Amino acid sequence: MECIVINGGRRLEGEVSVSGAKNAAVAIIPAAIAANDICVIENLPYIEDVDGLTKAMSQIGAICTLRDDHTLEIDSRNINHCCATYDSVRKIRASYYLLGVLLGRFGRAEVPLPGGCNFGVRPIDQHIKGLTAMGAKVNIEHGIIKARADRLVGTNVYLDVVSVGATINIMLAAIYAEGVTVIENAAKEPHVVDTANFLNILGAKVKGAGTDVIRVTGVSALHGGTYTIIPDQIEAGTYMVAAAITGGDVTVHNIIPKHMESVISKLGEMNCRISTGADFVRVRGNDNLTSVNVKTMPYPGFPTDLQPQMTALLCKAKGTGILTETVWENRFQYINELKRLGANIKVDGRTAVVSGEAGLTGALVNATDLRAGAALVVAALAAKGETVIGNVRYIDRGYERIENKLGSLGADIQRVDRLV
Repeated sequence: MECIVINGGRRLEGEVSVSGAKNAAVAIIPAAIAANDICVIENLPYIEDVDGLTKAMSQIGAICTLRDDHTLEIDSRNINHCCATYDSVRKIRASYYLLGVLLGRFGRAEVPLPGGCNFGVRPIDQHIKGLTAMGAKVNIEHGIIKARADRLVGTNVYLDVVSVGATINIMLAAIYAEGVTVIENAAKEPHVVDTANFLNILGAKVKGAGTDVIRVTGVSALHGGTYTIIPDQIEAGTYMVAAAITGGDVTVHNIIPKHMESVISKLGEMNCRISTGADFVRVRGNDNLTSVNVKTMPYPGFPTDLQPQMTALLCKAKGTGILTETVWENRFQYINELKRLGANIKVDGRTAVVSGEAGLTGALVNATDLRAGAALVVAALAAKGETVIGNVRYIDRGYERIENKLGSLGADIQRVDRLV
């Protein structure tokens, strides 16, 4: 079993480039099915979720060719069935995007209930609500979502909660629906906008992405195209936090600073020095980090996917910090692992109270989900002694060889075969 081993206490310095956005890639890859043609996707992150999703696409007949330059070619002209297998999607939350895009193009889809990280109930009722409103019949039988529609018709869909997955899935299905589909209370996240931009490159008519009202006018066909995925804001934020917790000086390249505003604001409050350019942010930490309060919110608020990393950072800061998780109900499962490293944290429901200036020390720990794994890496960088992190497969779902990038900044980090 692979583990990541970190000897902490080293100040990170230098420059690092961010890969393409995981959350955009896992939506754009299935979205390519909408075109009965060839699509080329650039700036693709080489991560486990992308690998799993391309295998699932291949099993339904798409020809996926991965190149060495972070480019994926998808030929969807020979898709021969609309049923994804459980084995191909059981580890990937974003597999549910196959539901909307297959239903939109072929009028039917069968997709097992999604997998991914387990940090609380993540229902798909809003997805089903939207598809049903457009005329689909959706049933869940033996753990498989089965959707059928002789035709889809545009309509108004109001999402009861802001949901990135439901927003994108409804958008995918609406591409070929008759008339106009209006999604109200839509998610505004950058990867929603990126998916819409990709679809528009192929000839779709999607307007309003990035606002809370998205309008999709149905079309009769899409063509192929080439598209470059946006940078990963969560990976960028992770390296920014890593710089702060080690008192380092790190410049993160290949980013969109606008996407990082909530993180930049919090790190600034914590007494880090931040400077930005057209496509980079520089973070300079120090030994006088000050605790802050953080409340996760849908974009443009502070992202839930950076909450665990911020929790790790607050362990090093002076004072008491309070984190309030409003997006997922059970995202503090990793706290016990941080406590193994010496963290002083109390959890009450969706709130975590972090007493700072904890003397973090190395220990054997296990990642409980993707971002929890990143938090353990961040904490281990500041801990005294050796930390061994197991369940690296979670980290690999969203970070492309994280040990190489952190190692280039001076971290003592390596991937080894060892039982934890």
